[in-house]
Amino acid sequence: MSRVQIQQTNKKIIRQTPIGSVVLVWSPINKNPRVVSILLSGTGLSAEDQADHLFVRSRKSSCGEIDAIADSIKACLEGNPIRFSLDIVDLSSFTKFQKSVLRAQHAIPRGSVSTYGLIASHIGAPGGARAVGNVMACNPFPIIIPCHRTILSNFHLGGFQSGAALKRALLESEGVQFDGMGRVICDKFHYAST
Repeated sequence: MSRVQIQQTNKKIIRQTPIGSVVLVWSPINKNPRVVSILLSGTGLSAEDQADHLFVRSRKSSCGEIDAIADSIKACLEGNPIRFSLDIVDLSSFTKFQKSVLRAQHAIPRGSVSTYGLIASHIGAPGGARAVGNVMACNPFPIIIPCHRTILSNFHLGGFQSGAALKRALLESEGVQFDGMGRVICDKFHYAST
């Protein structure tokens, strides 16, 4: 299927949240609705503007399952402890390595953080921290796959596609604390050896 054909089948739904608007782009894949992308406001462009630019032919539309996912994303951003299934996202265009990174990231629980290097080691790619970071930088499913939960090994935030301020706000909403230098305070990284 060509990119134009894929774009013609994309639909979108918008929710207003405490962090601004969120656009969930979805498509019926094998007759099942699947999330294609989640766009967060916070990079200087609203989520709606990003959707108009990236998914030119998408149109507003929803269904019961997509409404429930969008409502759960909103509830999560309001501070509720929501756990999302990976079955609702379309991972079909990702490589085996990318899928393993996204699955490992998805498994990091609310209120915990890990590092790019620890995720690389966990998925069997020691020394692959930069490659893991590249996958995270292009994560199309923030919140469902919570890439904000991965930080640098020196406890600083590192990058986030919607900006460092939003990354910090998301972590703080999950109970993660910071010191006066802006570093994450944690006793143990997720995926660290015991």
